Amino acid sequence: MRNKLVAVAIAAVLGTLSVSAHADDSTINTLSDLFTQGHVDGELRVYDFNRTYDYSVAAKPSARAFGGSILLNAQTASLDGFSAGASLVSANALGSLADNPKRVDTTLMGASDSLTALSQAYLQYKNDWVMARAGYQYLNTPWMGNSDGRLTPNSYEALSAIFTPVKGWDIIGIRELSYKSRTSDDYFNDNNYYASAYQGDTLYGGNQGLPLTAKQTSGTWALGSTYVNGGLKAQGWYYDFLDFARMGYADGSYVFKTGTGFDPVIGFQGLTESGSGSDNVLVANHLKINGVAGTKVDSSAWGANLGVVIPNGRFDVFYNKVEQETGSAIGDGSIISPFTANYATDPLYTTSMIRGLVEAGPGHAWKAKMTYGFFNNSLQLVGAYAKYTTDLNGDFHDTYFDIIYNFSGFLKGFQIRDRWEKSSGGINNLNPGNKPFTYNRVMLTYKF
Repeated sequence: MRNKLVAVAIAAVLGTLSVSAHADDSTINTLSDLFTQGHVDGELRVYDFNRTYDYSVAAKPSARAFGGSILLNAQTASLDGFSAGASLVSANALGSLADNPKRVDTTLMGASDSLTALSQAYLQYKNDWVMARAGYQYLNTPWMGNSDGRLTPNSYEALSAIFTPVKGWDIIGIRELSYKSRTSDDYFNDNNYYASAYQGDTLYGGNQGLPLTAKQTSGTWALGSTYVNGGLKAQGWYYDFLDFARMGYADGSYVFKTGTGFDPVIGFQGLTESGSGSDNVLVANHLKINGVAGTKVDSSAWGANLGVVIPNGRFDVFYNKVEQETGSAIGDGSIISPFTANYATDPLYTTSMIRGLVEAGPGHAWKAKMTYGFFNNSLQLVGAYAKYTTDLNGDFHDTYFDIIYNFSGFLKGFQIRDRWEKSSGGINNLNPGNKPFTYNRVMLTYKF
């Protein structure tokens, strides 16, 4: 209710903002100038998601979701480096919800006909060296980000700061306080391991194994650094998911510029994770991850990438290994990922559209992926094949196709996309009835 009232107030302010670019400080003479010389943009989305199970029974039938959403972003002009921003999101099922709730793909926008939320409302300070934000905001880090593959994105109540000592090098600090999932209408002290109705949260699509009696999470601390220079990209992060796990993560890649149009690529990533004690929510509630409870978080993983950038395209081969930790480790060493679990939005190289090793647990995987563009990249075709060999959920493989078309001219900003993936194999009902699962996502977007 609190956010809905604020949303109404901000919606009124949106009408006073301009669609022009940000104004320079020198042109701001009155308070009203902050708004009239501000900026508004947005996006319209219409998505049609279909989950087709070869083993479709009354208890787990094939499911569909169809709906549309509008995302509005507004930012005031800057005065002495200070500005304010807000984003409203509203989604509607457009009368498409099935009478049988089990036939609704609740990952798209939950189980209700409509969803409205205040996804950003922040104060910002920015100069040549520092940008700091306080309030509701989108985050863009490897293990705590927008997960923006549905009608509305994840967002967070947080304090964040980016320090830029030199061009290409950023140092980022974040204190996350509460979380709004992509199917939630407010911010809660939870994450993807909590139940759908926890404290009234409409959280769907996560792991959701914790009971309603589980204690609240205390949030997250994160510290990271990113560096980009020529063909080199590198980043390192430390996360303290309070009451859950502590994670260290790093990745890097290098593109060798040959001048021939064929540029080799190498990449590497690594992760280590720990956590234990009676205050650990997973331990205290004996939560089984991939069927295994434990007394501590103990996970390690690594990955490698070999690829080549070609004219209008790219080809890559990826590998990941998550070590099995038998004994007292939760999930036998499964990666604990509070904001990507079951979303398949983590940064592991071999993660597919439906799932990856975060969801399937310890084991190894390889993936081949090809991307090619036509008509000055207006049309992009993507194909991928991934093979997983896991210790707890058997062997399975995923085949993926992605067709993207970006319009130009009068329809610039309009995109049509169709993502299709089929997952086969596995045990323990990784796919319903251990039969193939096909997921098709048709996505129409218009950015303005």
